[in-house]
Amino acid sequence: MESEDKSDCQMQRVSSPSVIVIGSGFAGIAAARALHDAMFQVIVLESRDRIGGRVHTDYSSGFPVDLGASWLHGVCKENPLAPVIGRLGLPLYRTSGDNSVLYDHDLESYALYDLDGNQVPQELVSKTGETFESILKETDLVRQEFSGDMSIQRAISIVLERRPDLRLEGLAHKVLQWCLCRMEGWFAADADTISVKCWDQEVLLPGGHGFMVRGYLPVINTLAKGLDIRLGHRVTKVVRRYNGVKVTVEDGRTFIADAAVLTVPLGVLKSNCIKFEPRLPKWKEEAINDLGIGIENKIVLLFEKVFWPNVEFLGVVAETSHGCSYFLNLHKATGHSALVYMPAGQLARDIEKLSDEAAANVAFTQLLKLLPNASASPPIQYLVSHWGTDKNSLGSYSYDTVGKSHDLYERLRIPLDNLFFAGEATSIDYPGSVHGAYFTGLMAAEDCRMRVLERYGELDLFQPVMGEEVPVSAPILISRM
Repeated sequence: MESEDKSDCQMQRVSSPSVIVIGSGFAGIAAARALHDAMFQVIVLESRDRIGGRVHTDYSSGFPVDLGASWLHGVCKENPLAPVIGRLGLPLYRTSGDNSVLYDHDLESYALYDLDGNQVPQELVSKTGETFESILKETDLVRQEFSGDMSIQRAISIVLERRPDLRLEGLAHKVLQWCLCRMEGWFAADADTISVKCWDQEVLLPGGHGFMVRGYLPVINTLAKGLDIRLGHRVTKVVRRYNGVKVTVEDGRTFIADAAVLTVPLGVLKSNCIKFEPRLPKWKEEAINDLGIGIENKIVLLFEKVFWPNVEFLGVVAETSHGCSYFLNLHKATGHSALVYMPAGQLARDIEKLSDEAAANVAFTQLLKLLPNASASPPIQYLVSHWGTDKNSLGSYSYDTVGKSHDLYERLRIPLDNLFFAGEATSIDYPGSVHGAYFTGLMAAEDCRMRVLERYGELDLFQPVMGEEVPVSAPILISRM
């Protein structure tokens, strides 16, 4: 599969079909695992010095901390990742039931504060959550009425113009802005860029949301076992030919195979750092350009001891969603004295311009605002993610932008000859999620298997990639402490 000779060399027919998988995130590893198990020769080319992509479990503080994805969205048998996690016996910590207005957290699990450090009464938080839900339901009427698309923010302001009973003042207004800030965190984007036509097109699986207590790395390591993965191999060019695919990496080496599965993040595709020959068709390029890529980062603050309340999430409410913020309490789920500040959208972009020390300082300053009377000593260590500026990701995950159709995910997924596409941004049902990425990897592997073996006229030789195996079991959920 590898050609040491840099000249254009002919595809060699080998005893079993060969595939190059580009990218070793969940989609790439899922595709590579499935094709390897179906007796294909598989090489995985990965630009980073680690596998996992936007799944990155950091152990530098002595315990696992996910700087990227950290939830399983939908702890149920229907979730394609559930049996894998279940078999490994990895515990999940439930942060939300099925019907949470804030998706991955229930409102009861929050302690919210104003900028003077006064806690917002829980009753007001719950009541405002119900109002927020009513407003979102009303935006449905707005989108039915208007032929064109608009942002979720614009739709909300139309609802509030029409329905004075849903307008909130004072502290309740600030809590509503905080609910909007959490919604922006879910999409990793600002409300004035999120499409009202498509914002709820994602399929939310039942079973609530489970936080991966031991991190996602054990899962991807298990799936990657025994695969031929080449780290530090940044792909710069993909050439499709009638009899195969030729892939060039940064140092000029070339790899050839019957087919390739491309699983690089949407942000990387948008940057045009991979050249395609022949050029991708216009409809494919438009899908890449028109899909939104959001940014959410994590600033993990590790402390000597816990000085905050025993809730899952701490939040600061403010006049605008941009002024609001929230912290995930890792102590509640894992027993470690750490908080995770999670800025999204423009706020995340602004903070990414700072040094790690300055970013940690921003997070700690916000924390002091909400707990002014706590005996808070500065963090003893901090970890900072940079998903927006990291050249291997250039963003966190995809979302629907105003005026663009939801079928862009499907268009991005459609194969071109013997080049297949996978990744969270190719999942029409589960974009932006780990199980979405994993499932698209399996689908691309099956499409690839069928296409390649069809060409060889050997369809009966190999087992299906997505065959049923053991009875499916859902992962263990730890009840809330």
